[in-house]
Amino acid sequence: MKLQSLADGAQYALTGYGPGYLEVNRVRHATGLLVAAQGEVHPWPVTGVEALGPADFERMLNLRPEVVLLGTGDRQRFVHPRLYACLTNARIGLEMMDTGAACRTYNILMSEGRHVLAALIAPAP
Repeated sequence: MKLQSLADGAQYALTGYGPGYLEVNRVRHATGLLVAAQGEVHPWPVTGVEALGPADFERMLNLRPEVVLLGTGDRQRFVHPRLYACLTNARIGLEMMDTGAACRTYNILMSEGRHVLAALIAPAP
């Protein structure tokens, strides 16, 4: 699915997603990603929520977002609170939703100037 670009060239917008890929500023990636509006796009080779561990959330914490949108693939899944305790303790919000919803929500929050991080698991191929 293609998404409309909401940002200027200095920011990263999620411009598409589909089976086995995520697209940032019209560049296709075949792996999960950590995406913030400014900074870098980080490969994130997580293929499902069952593979997530505390170290994955600590990596998110190090990027200093105010909110994290966890895109859980084709459907919304939830992870145990002990896995993301570092975010909770740092008062960083975490929302879990399917990857498509996370992409759309990220674009809205990013366009509002929020310090949002999208942690995206690519939809299954």
